[in-house]
Amino acid sequence: MKGGRSQNLGSHIGNVSGAVLVGGASTRMGRDKARLAVDGVPGASRVARVLDALFDEVLLAGGEPPADAPGRRVPDVPGPVCALRGLVTALSASTRPRVLVAATDMPFLTADLVLALVAWPAADAVVPRTAGRAHPLCAVYAREAVLPVARTRLAGDDLSLRGVLDAVATAWLDPDDVARVDPEGRALVNVNTPEELARVEALLTGS
Repeated sequence: MKGGRSQNLGSHIGNVSGAVLVGGASTRMGRDKARLAVDGVPGASRVARVLDALFDEVLLAGGEPPADAPGRRVPDVPGPVCALRGLVTALSASTRPRVLVAATDMPFLTADLVLALVAWPAADAVVPRTAGRAHPLCAVYAREAVLPVARTRLAGDDLSLRGVLDAVATAWLDPDDVARVDPEGRALVNVNTPEELARVEALLTGS
């Protein structure tokens, strides 16, 4: 999806924010994944453009987003560098009751998957899972219910997102649900290592 507003949507979603988590450590990649170009487009910019075509409010949570990434820059909240801090940052900054949170390294993220998550029956968290794996970094969170839990856990010893999901009412998009909106099985692919980057580049360029 190109930058700018989608021409196929009559209006944008006003009661959900879209948030790209920009401030990760990128330890396995060895470089800032938010600025790492995939097929010529920085990761955060690519994800933010998908969200910008759908939501009235888009947040770039933490880190140093690329200059061309659409959205409101939000500094990280204090705490250890981890995905949980990104979630707390996004929920704290949102002015909407729910937030669609997406990792910065999802080059195949689609509007179809995002809309399916937003349209799923409301729960404290709505999370896709494939082959038994949960994807909490592409999920919808209810701000009022999840933010206090996430803040408490960020101040403690267990920084896992799974711990947050276990502590709130979580609904799941199971593999069959995901496949209906992502038949190619790519939308949840993320890029954590140089080897994964090479494979994604090959898919995007058709080589």
